[in-house]
Amino acid sequence: MLFELGAKAKKASYEIAKLSQTEKNNALESIKKSILDNKNQIISENKKDIENARKNNMAESMIDRLSLDEKRIEDICIGIDKVIALDDPIGKITETVLRPNGLSVGKMAVPLGVIGIIYEARPNVTVDAAVLCLKSSNVCILKGGKEAINSNIALVSAMKEGLIKAGVTEDAISLIEDTSRETTTKFMKMNEYLDVLIPRGGAGLIKAVVENATVPVIETGTGNCHVYIDETADIEMAIRVLFNSKTSRISVCNSCESMLVHKNIAKEFLPLMREKFKEKNVIIRGCEKTLEILNDAEKATEEDYYKEYLDYIISCKIIDSVEEAIDHINKYSTHHSESIITKSYENALKFQRQVDSAAVYVNASTRFTDGFEFGFGAEIGISTQKLHARGPMGLSQLTSIKYVINGNGQIR
Repeated sequence: MLFELGAKAKKASYEIAKLSQTEKNNALESIKKSILDNKNQIISENKKDIENARKNNMAESMIDRLSLDEKRIEDICIGIDKVIALDDPIGKITETVLRPNGLSVGKMAVPLGVIGIIYEARPNVTVDAAVLCLKSSNVCILKGGKEAINSNIALVSAMKEGLIKAGVTEDAISLIEDTSRETTTKFMKMNEYLDVLIPRGGAGLIKAVVENATVPVIETGTGNCHVYIDETADIEMAIRVLFNSKTSRISVCNSCESMLVHKNIAKEFLPLMREKFKEKNVIIRGCEKTLEILNDAEKATEEDYYKEYLDYIISCKIIDSVEEAIDHINKYSTHHSESIITKSYENALKFQRQVDSAAVYVNASTRFTDGFEFGFGAEIGISTQKLHARGPMGLSQLTSIKYVINGNGQIR
């Protein structure tokens, strides 16, 4: 069954590659209408997943990721509208060079082909991934987690209905309904059918895909994100930005998990930050120097500095310089998103140049690392690797290139 799915997807990839921008946009409109028409069924199936999640004692932060309601379905459809509005990258020719012999050499954007996507309990990813793949002329095979299986089946069924009504092959979007590890492992080795594999989820999932896949992988990373409060920081700004980075939504990868505070500002800043954090009952786990200032903080272990909590917990370390902050981040972070709060142009420039992460901010919340916020529309994930794509992966990151050469009879 799995390989039959792959064969159908491969065949469909050649059909999808022929579609014009208008045809793809019409298909996306049809998908949106079908999701809205089937929203009651989708919500009903989602409730089954939530019920099962609570029976299995899933954390509330993860249940929040799993949950769908009418508002979230409307938001998903707004996301589809934004993808429709984006310019189609496929077929665009760039970097044309005219050679001395008269040959014109250009680069044309082309689809990757068949994209396999493995992800966890976030049914919105099912739609985001599918519509981005379709708009960039790719076919997708989706492998969601067992926690969201009922929601994913309902969403993919609605999207397939939309494709059929638009006159587009329903094999452009497929879902692997078998959630076993054995099937997942086989999926990661389907080189004959898959052109690339994108894992989206926690550290365990990404590690398993990277270690087991024979298909080329684009890593989307976990988010152990940092905010560094420099000695020159505006205290009020620092509190506002850090509070937003940490607490606006704890279950997402661009949420701050660790704060670094310069020793010269720590005694003033930390008590004020603690009081603000009390609004959300945030637990601070700090170094020895932190505990000397905050007697109600918990002692941090080495593991805490590597941790993506996805919870109302934050690690804290008091450091001596911007250089130490940079070294700490480069050691402990997942290379996702980091921010410095500072009035020093020199320190801001040093931080942005030397921190090895996909998104590096000055005086802004890490929560902006997102396809919509960067102007890309919906995203397939945040890539933390350096090959092919880095940061929010929108349409252009789902393309490759081929060289197109025009001549008038040249021979070599």
